[in-house]
Amino acid sequence: MNQETAALPHTTRHFTVLLSPTPRGARLARLLATEQLHSWGLPLDPARHIVAELAANAATHGRAPGRDFRLALHATAETLRIAVTDTHPERLPAPQLPSPDAESGRGLLLVEALAHRWGVKEDRFPRKTVWAELGLTPPEPDSPCSGTAGAFPQGT
Repeated sequence: MNQETAALPHTTRHFTVLLSPTPRGARLARLLATEQLHSWGLPLDPARHIVAELAANAATHGRAPGRDFRLALHATAETLRIAVTDTHPERLPAPQLPSPDAESGRGLLLVEALAHRWGVKEDRFPRKTVWAELGLTPPEPDSPCSGTAGAFPQGT
């Protein structure tokens, strides 16, 4: 179900999973990402909010019958990249201001506000990937909120 590799100890990590393009699949994406980030000793927020928005978009707007979406996390000592790939390339996402009384339509605005950078990559037909990156900074040594000990190598 997932793939995790480490080219260098605690420097590069990967996680991927295929999920059904349903509300349940979107919720599962957020839960799995939260658990994976926790196991890596990385901050949960705002990453889990970004995962929730991108997965909800894949389940709502990128849904194609019989085709799953992929959640991928790629972490280095400096950056966490969140990528969601779906199989509905005709619907490229773009943030738009919804009407004030709209009940939805603010997901990409949230991603834009929370991520350091984000974008869309058209892939081999019929795929597209929406990605967002967060900068990671090593925790202060001996900080009570530093997460898992050894999550970041010293000197990087």
